[in-house]
Amino acid sequence: MGDPVSQWERYWRSLQIFNAYRLVQMSLLACIAWFSIDSITSHNFDARALIVLAGCLHATLIALGLFLTLRWKQHFHLQLSLQVLVDIAGVMILMVCTEGVRSGIDAILLVTVAGASLMSSRRMAFFYAALTSLAVLGVTLYLNFAGMDRFDAPTLANSGFRSIVFFVAASAAYFFGQRLSLNEELAFQRGVALDDQMRVSRRVMERMGDGVLVVDAEGIIVDRNPMALAILGKNPDRVKGDLALIAPDLASAYQLWRSGGAAETEIRRPEGTDLAVSFSYTYSSGNVALVFMRDLRKLREQAMQFKLASLGQLTASIAHEIRNPLSSIRHASELLAEDIHVPAQRRLLQIVSDNVLRLDRIVQDVLVLGRQRAAEDKVDIRLADFFATFIPEIVVQENLPAGVIACDLPEEVCLNFSRGQFRQVVWNLLDNALRYASRREGAVRVFARQVEDGVELHIVDDGEGIPKAMQMHVFEPFFTTSAKGTGLGLHIARELCESNGAVLFLAQEEGEGGHFVLKGKEAMWLLRDLTA
Repeated sequence: MGDPVSQWERYWRSLQIFNAYRLVQMSLLACIAWFSIDSITSHNFDARALIVLAGCLHATLIALGLFLTLRWKQHFHLQLSLQVLVDIAGVMILMVCTEGVRSGIDAILLVTVAGASLMSSRRMAFFYAALTSLAVLGVTLYLNFAGMDRFDAPTLANSGFRSIVFFVAASAAYFFGQRLSLNEELAFQRGVALDDQMRVSRRVMERMGDGVLVVDAEGIIVDRNPMALAILGKNPDRVKGDLALIAPDLASAYQLWRSGGAAETEIRRPEGTDLAVSFSYTYSSGNVALVFMRDLRKLREQAMQFKLASLGQLTASIAHEIRNPLSSIRHASELLAEDIHVPAQRRLLQIVSDNVLRLDRIVQDVLVLGRQRAAEDKVDIRLADFFATFIPEIVVQENLPAGVIACDLPEEVCLNFSRGQFRQVVWNLLDNALRYASRREGAVRVFARQVEDGVELHIVDDGEGIPKAMQMHVFEPFFTTSAKGTGLGLHIARELCESNGAVLFLAQEEGEGGHFVLKGKEAMWLLRDLTA
């Protein structure tokens, strides 16, 4: 059912319109009567003054009724009935001043009876018709007995016919009003149901885990949910308008689908956000379609997190238990190396030592993977100063030729990051790059640049690069293509970046070696000091 308050509000609005119409009608009628008084009356008394007085009083009462409907919305049926009585009294005075029924002025009451019947009950509608009929007959009799009119058969028949018309008008208006009221109530209920459905749909869209875009046939975004903003990395004001300007790769896939292409596809984006996209028609009159987007990287991360959570406690316990035997094996192999001088035996001991180091590194990575890696106190790091001390250290530890790692880091480029975690991220990235690089001069390039929303640190090697089929797996734990790798370095590096509000992704181009980009927040205050 509809809201009763809203239903009564519609009745009051109808009464206000009705009163406004009557006020305009009476004003026009008074003007016409004033200028045509000689042609519409044959009485000996001066009717002009009475018509003016009755018209002014009638208009004043109608205006008062209109004011009451605007300011005092109480006793609806009482106010309506009083307005009907005002019209009957006013028209009767005009009939007395003119030629009675023959003047036709009583036809004005048809509008009054019909309008009042539209807004009232059946009983009140017939009451208004009966009251009006009696008033017309009463005026006719009064004029006859007062000698102002001739009471003949045509006049009586005319009065009776007018009474029948009043009843017919009241009946028709009442039934029409009931049908109109039912239709309004049905429309109101449907409007409420539609509004509720739209609210539910909007709430569902807001809470969906998938990004949703509503796009028309021309590729213009009509609507979107908050998850679409997060996936596209845009603010609300920018995710509107032409899809081709916001996400060209997504717009191309959308137009291809519109032309008969596949309804589901995957889009690899340079920011490292792989999207699973599906399209669906809404079959609406606007020919709009739905674009569903899902961040594959986050799905893989969630799946991997579940996997790691189930293994985390077990691996951490095993790792602690393994470290003690590894230390004993390493110490024993070092003691044996002092007494053994046979090359073949020393070679076997070297294999044992190398594998012990590899196992120890795996254990260390597993322990790091199992710890809660919340960001430590972040500081502002000037990249040029950091790498000036870090590169010599890794060169010595990895026994690298001079110039293998080439740096191009402007003095003004600064990054806001946890220093210890940034060191581990850079170590893992350079270790990965050196594993596949040629180790010639400039085999690994490190450079940085400022972008619109932060700082990008690029680490590129001259190796063969990562095959396209494997690129989506490079950040997965325990995935490696090297016999010397643990498969945890890149995964740990990206986890540490995310804990610092940064992003690590693969930006390898065709024919290029491994190319990783760390995109983080810029240290604004330090930048201002340097450029001041």
